[in-house]
Amino acid sequence: MLYRNIGKPIFFKLDPEKAHHLVVGGLGRASGVVGADAVMRGMYGVSETPDLAVDLFGLHFPTPVGLAAGLDKNAQAVKGFSSIGFGFMEVGTVTPKGQPGNEQPRLFRLPPDEALINRMGFNNEGAEAMAKRLSALKERRIPVAVNIGKNKATPNEKANGDYEACIQALFPYGDFFVVNISSPNTPDLRSLQHGSELSSLLEAVKNEMSRQAKIHGGEKAVLVKIAPDVSDEELEFMVDTISASGVSGIIATNTTLSRDGLTHSNAKETGGLSGKPLHNRSTEIVSRIYKQTGGALPIIGSGGIFTASDAYDKIRAGASLVEIYTALIYEGPEVNRKLHSGLRELLARDGFSHISEAVGANHR
Repeated sequence: MLYRNIGKPIFFKLDPEKAHHLVVGGLGRASGVVGADAVMRGMYGVSETPDLAVDLFGLHFPTPVGLAAGLDKNAQAVKGFSSIGFGFMEVGTVTPKGQPGNEQPRLFRLPPDEALINRMGFNNEGAEAMAKRLSALKERRIPVAVNIGKNKATPNEKANGDYEACIQALFPYGDFFVVNISSPNTPDLRSLQHGSELSSLLEAVKNEMSRQAKIHGGEKAVLVKIAPDVSDEELEFMVDTISASGVSGIIATNTTLSRDGLTHSNAKETGGLSGKPLHNRSTEIVSRIYKQTGGALPIIGSGGIFTASDAYDKIRAGASLVEIYTALIYEGPEVNRKLHSGLRELLARDGFSHISEAVGANHR
């Protein structure tokens, strides 16, 4: 209740982006204080339990709930976020060169809708700065995924080179990688999801991952993050192309351009919508991917997860892992313990001894 009663009222009086930087910067600085991580684990940490621990992509996930990309864009607070109950986290989206992103204001709260709209535009310090931070970490409590994208100034016909450059700079430091082709805030980025551009990009990414694996030793998984704003036909083609590429999985989904059902005046703002309004559509996408692939392609479900039931919906639809972002803003770090205990109760209710038994249960 500490966050809900004290932290949230203070943060929600601040400009959303200032509050964002305050949280990430504060977590980053706190990690440099002796004993701070232990205090955070004591307050908000989640103890690993056999029924929810997941082994996937050659990695061990102590819990199935991760932090989505976009919050820790520059890997400033990996130790801090690793101490508040997440089972994994994404850092980024990172681009080869640092860039300022779009003009402010670019982040908006919609409290009655429990949603956010952002048009940040991949603001980040660049791949080399992230590599320096990640290389300085002495230990990893949880797997860290590096979410990679292209610079705004890079035309789509040269996009492959940006993704390759990110992999070259960051391969030794990420536990797995996520190809972001689905943000609505970089012009024409979503075009990379379709047609020959998608197969060309994924071939380039896979080839670069293989080259770096030979240099550094050890293969690493790469996933593709897709948008929810696609037709059934577009989704089917995307999934076929992604499956044929040999990548390790899909993250479904990124933010949406839809504004259906919103009540807050900020609904007029342009950008990607995250939070509760995305729950149903992202869950539907997870279900369609699982059905199309017969469960052969692992899925990380993301979008509108606030409660254990929300997470369980995506797991039963076909997600092996799930991610949150907006729920952390609205619910605070206590949310991870609630999700963990609630998921355990739901598994027991349905007679499952391990989360893997629940994955795709709606299709059986």
